Amino acid sequence: MKGTLHCGLMAILVSTGAYGSVQDILQGYAHTGAGPFDPAAGKAAWVKAHRSTHSAEPRSCSSCHGTDLTRAGRHVKTGKPIEPLAVSANPSRLSDPHKVETWFRRNCRWTLGRDCTPQEKGDFIRYISNP
Repeated sequence: MKGTLHCGLMAILVSTGAYGSVQDILQGYAHTGAGPFDPAAGKAAWVKAHRSTHSAEPRSCSSCHGTDLTRAGRHVKTGKPIEPLAVSANPSRLSDPHKVETWFRRNCRWTLGRDCTPQEKGDFIRYISNP
């Protein structure tokens, strides 16, 4: 029940635009019991390889986005270019909370085979906010 309630709260905050900044997004994750958020943990998770049921090759966030977040990446399957993740190189990257949640849902499932936890999301955001 607790997890369901917090997930519902996050969905309401994101859908209503109640977030206005990276700090607001992180506070939303903290309300679920996550935190403190650690950019070093985000960086470690970024390069960790995960086995995929859809591919023989292990996947990591860096497989598509690279390890230099100030540079563009390229999707390993489609070849589609990906704009830099670093806020310093792409100021609009974390400006839309709905897009942030969509990005996490899609990419965590593709890379990890599951949804990211609020802790993982917060750690990733701390990492990409200040690479």
